[in-house]
Amino acid sequence: MGEKKVENNLEGEARRSFMRQLLTDLRALEHVIASGMIESGVRRVGAEQEMFLVDSSWRPAPVAMKILPELQDPHFTTELGLFNLEVNLDPHLFGGDCLGRMEEQLETLLDKVRTVAAGSGHEIVLAGILPTIRKSDLDLENMTPLDRYKALNDGMTRMRGGAYELRIKGLDELIVRHDSVMLESCNASFQVHFQVGADEFANLYNIAQAVAGPVIAAATNSPMLFGRQLWRESRIALFQQAVDTRSSSHHLRERSPRVAFGSRWVERSAVELFREDIARFRTLVGGTLDEDPFAVLEAGRVPELKALRLHNSTVYRWNRACYGITDGKPHLRIENRVLPSGPSVVDEVANAAFWFGLISALSSEHDDITEAMAFDDAAVSFHAAARYGLRAELTWLGGETLTAHELILKRLLPLAREGLASRGIRSGDIERYLDVIERRVRTRRTGSEWLVTSHSEMKGQGTPGERLNALVAATVARQRSNRPVAEWDRARLDEAGGWKHNFIKIEQFMTTDLFTVTEDEPMDLVASLMEWERIRHVPVEDHQNRLVGLISYRSLLRLLAKGQLGQDGRHTAVSEIMTPNPLTASPEMSTLDAIELMRRHRVGCLPVVKDGRLVGIVTERDFMNVAAELMEEKLRD
Repeated sequence: MGEKKVENNLEGEARRSFMRQLLTDLRALEHVIASGMIESGVRRVGAEQEMFLVDSSWRPAPVAMKILPELQDPHFTTELGLFNLEVNLDPHLFGGDCLGRMEEQLETLLDKVRTVAAGSGHEIVLAGILPTIRKSDLDLENMTPLDRYKALNDGMTRMRGGAYELRIKGLDELIVRHDSVMLESCNASFQVHFQVGADEFANLYNIAQAVAGPVIAAATNSPMLFGRQLWRESRIALFQQAVDTRSSSHHLRERSPRVAFGSRWVERSAVELFREDIARFRTLVGGTLDEDPFAVLEAGRVPELKALRLHNSTVYRWNRACYGITDGKPHLRIENRVLPSGPSVVDEVANAAFWFGLISALSSEHDDITEAMAFDDAAVSFHAAARYGLRAELTWLGGETLTAHELILKRLLPLAREGLASRGIRSGDIERYLDVIERRVRTRRTGSEWLVTSHSEMKGQGTPGERLNALVAATVARQRSNRPVAEWDRARLDEAGGWKHNFIKIEQFMTTDLFTVTEDEPMDLVASLMEWERIRHVPVEDHQNRLVGLISYRSLLRLLAKGQLGQDGRHTAVSEIMTPNPLTASPEMSTLDAIELMRRHRVGCLPVVKDGRLVGIVTERDFMNVAAELMEEKLRD
């Protein structure tokens, strides 16, 4: 949201006033379009780069407000999380060496922030979702302390009326509840802008929708969240649910999410999208805006349409219509929000080139793309590509069905080459960037595949935290070379660093795949779990996952030795044997503090509890493994 002074508690006259301003802005936009004021015959491209800030342990570092003043560069700005930054590239006329200049400027700006961040021991990471981010990083204290973010959070939370619920099913399943919009800060994108004329907007926007599926299939880079392997581009599901203001209902009323692909083709004008968004989505934020757009027009100037742009910033279509002003002239552009951040700068610019080329070629071949494709086919293909990447079955023009891999190689890469050439893009750049796409698709080595394969090859090595740290450390190292991901060697566990990087906090190595019982279950089940799973501690929880007790192998043996289980312990209830209200740790507790706590109280394990609920467990064996890792590190040194 560009407006920094916003209000989130719009009630009564304040809400009515903002809505009147919003409707006035919409009518002004209609006038600007109808009167031919929108710039035409000029094609510009641009991009916004989102990134993560990490510390020496490869974990999110909430230091954006410290780094920004040191940068002293208006290209950089804040994002929702204090561990995020955004850099806005200059717009370029679409043609000639624009793609090369985009890459060069982006590399220069990223080198600048790397240098500044390194001064305080931090790094930047280009990733769709940072592998090492944890739910504990999403506390409100890590939200950027600016009014517009607080207003957004308060407005969405109030409208939702309850906790944010995240449920994504991939190879693993993730089910999470959270109390704020900070789940959205797990995402980072490479957002690409394409300026279009008013008369051509409908067809070009529809083409952007039609190609969204195959474009994201070739560009996936977000396969994991909180250590779970989910969709090939999990950002799509995560973002939609993270800012969803809908609550569950017993009725079948249709309601649209604020993050959406859309529900139909655009027929004539960009105004249709703005109208639909005003009609469907309540204003989350507002403010006192001093512009009378019609007075501005009468004075011969261009209106900023602040209310319309503010509302538009809180509705997140994957392809979003944007109104802006360049050199005193109003324009329309399509903002592609589909592409993830990373894996490398050259990969990102290649993704943009692929998208630009497809839109250019298809707009030359089709005056109305909707005659060649059903909207539902475009929507289904988009979500299939996000789930399965290059393995997805996609429906293309004329109802042709191919895998994303086949479609891109056989149909779309030749089209993109033609489209870029038709706009006069430098031939060397066409080859450079589309060859990156072709090699990535032929080898099936997208960013997501690199992350998943690297993680799989480290299975059985180190702790879960070490493996995730290694992914981030390896990503940072390879991004510095700016080689495309198809050329990256796999991440290795030794890239994660030693003790100081991997065992600082309990959550970095605690066991989260738990076997538990409830109070009313028989002791026979506890004994069986210990035998089957070779575990020595079984937590006892209630039906809301709240920890109520603990049973240890030692306590079980002591009771058996004393004969306190009776002749047939199988019928004894867990509640009669368990240790109630056991000693616990939080995920954020330091490893050294946890070791001291266990030593002082002479216990063999610590259940890990967050917000009253059981989330993990650490045992003496875990600490022995940590000690062994530390000893090996010292021997290597």
